[in-house]
Amino acid sequence: MTRIHFIQPDGRDQAVEATPGQSVMQAAIGAAVPGIVADCGGACSCATCHGYVDDAWTSRVPPPTDDEAEMIDAGCLDVLPSSRLTCQIKLTADMDGLVIRIPPSQG
Repeated sequence: MTRIHFIQPDGRDQAVEATPGQSVMQAAIGAAVPGIVADCGGACSCATCHGYVDDAWTSRVPPPTDDEAEMIDAGCLDVLPSSRLTCQIKLTADMDGLVIRIPPSQG
């Protein structure tokens, strides 16, 4: 299992157990994490699963694809360099402890 920490804008931490191969969004939806809506179900077409990869993890998570970057630019509020669509981050065993912060506009 891989543990993900979802941090709400007010600092609340929700730890979620996930399976390698699952997306961060799937883990969030399965655990009813507030702020991760995922209207498109993971098709990279709505930006309602926007999150920030914690600075300590940015180099350990693959970079966004061009399609993801375009969707972030077009559909997200409060964009930061660490912005990602959580549907596009596939979990691996070495991502245990990953920290995702929920943007203030979604919390």
